[in-house]
Amino acid sequence: MKSTAISRRAFLSSGALLAGSVVLAASPLKKWPCIDEAPSVGQIIDTFIAQVPSGTIPHTIDTLKSGSRDTKVTGVVTTMFATIDVIRKAIELKSNFIIAHEPAFYNHLDDVNWLQQDDVYRYKKELLEKNSIAIWRNHDYIHSLHPDGVSKGLIDTLGWQQFGVEGQPVFNLPAAQRLGELIAFYKKKLGIPALRYVGDLKQHCQKILLLPGAYGGKAQIEAIGKYKPDVLVCGEIAEWETAEYVRDARAKGDKLSLVVLGHIASEEPGSVFMVDWLKQHFPQVKATHVHPGNSLSFA
Repeated sequence: MKSTAISRRAFLSSGALLAGSVVLAASPLKKWPCIDEAPSVGQIIDTFIAQVPSGTIPHTIDTLKSGSRDTKVTGVVTTMFATIDVIRKAIELKSNFIIAHEPAFYNHLDDVNWLQQDDVYRYKKELLEKNSIAIWRNHDYIHSLHPDGVSKGLIDTLGWQQFGVEGQPVFNLPAAQRLGELIAFYKKKLGIPALRYVGDLKQHCQKILLLPGAYGGKAQIEAIGKYKPDVLVCGEIAEWETAEYVRDARAKGDKLSLVVLGHIASEEPGSVFMVDWLKQHFPQVKATHVHPGNSLSFA
């Protein structure tokens, strides 16, 4: 979703994208008093927030989108988007708590005032209410972990822990690879059927600037100028911003390429991070990662 000062841009400027970091190393493992006791939705949320260095974030978008804090959890599903299909999967799994990274109702703030008469919104809302399912959006908080939980999940998925540059969202590969080889690597590791790029497939790339999610064109372009990568690998772009900048840079003579993974592909590993966190802190609760799939298809 749209970057916030607390999430991706703060993450970029602070250099929180560190490969090889130990997840929440400084945070004590909070043991549940009774291993057989089912926690409530609120207790799981509060335990996660307690491990975020900044603590409670004012005016956060990370609120309950459905359900109650007091609900006893029968199981948790982690996902990027709480789609209707993901909700149906949660029902099948007998899980009544969904932790999603992005909005449930089609806008950054999950404002539903304009959707009250919309058939899709009403169907989804009634499905959640009928099955007593709570949805919590975990966006600002997971991005505020040190290291950023979404980026940590992506780095682990790529197996790039040892290539990171401390304090920078930059990865130096041990040997240069052709852009076409890198693209094939991302497709295989992240399950992407096809992706978009700007550049020469034969260009040799060694210094990678990795910006998952939606930083925004200004932040992406500023990062290119600051870190001087061979290739920017990002989640999503506005086509009239970063892609045009890279195209002009190449026309100028710069050896610069752009690879667009897609928002879901670049940040879904954060939902894998979340399921691992749940298994560590609430082992008595069944936790399942459910990939929402890609909303867009390739013809």
